Amino acid sequence: MLRIGLVMLQGARHVHMSALQRAADECSIEISLHELRMASDLVEADPHALVLPGGESTTMRLTGNHETSGLLPAVFDWIRNDPSRPVLGTCAGAILLSDPQDGGAPLIPASIDRNAYGSQSDSFQDEVYSEMLGREFPGVFIRAPRFDSIDDSAQVAATHEGEVVGIRHGNRLALTFHPELSTDTGFHRWLIEATVEVSG
Repeated sequence: MLRIGLVMLQGARHVHMSALQRAADECSIEISLHELRMASDLVEADPHALVLPGGESTTMRLTGNHETSGLLPAVFDWIRNDPSRPVLGTCAGAILLSDPQDGGAPLIPASIDRNAYGSQSDSFQDEVYSEMLGREFPGVFIRAPRFDSIDDSAQVAATHEGEVVGIRHGNRLALTFHPELSTDTGFHRWLIEATVEVSG
């Protein structure tokens, strides 16, 4: 059974869980979902893959770096220790991957601008084209960040009106929108299928 950990610091965490379960059912792959709030949860769950959901990145850093949690340092170490481990970061999760602020290198080769699309009232939904999935996908942008530089080593995963809104680097996928808020499970299916491939 595949074990998938969700970094439960803030944001649309339970919606991700529902999307992952739908994707697993579609793939006929059995998964177990593990809510991670402290570093000890990560150790106990021993996940095969991780999801870093959206939310407010400053709050997530304060909570995840607090001594009672210690989750973010543990998560960043977990990601760096094995580059093949599948990771999905959405919105604020993409910010954390691009800018971990822990003294180490970025976890994806890109820099990012927080809330670049504006305030909550500037949130919108529109079709994006996913080069990775080979089709359109319903993109939900909520106080979305924006990639402001992307290294050539990254693969474009999704674009909106010609602008890159998703990048992939190996098995790490960062999206500036919220795929879990659509009924399309394409990116969650990718995470599960990539995990199967890595886990053998």
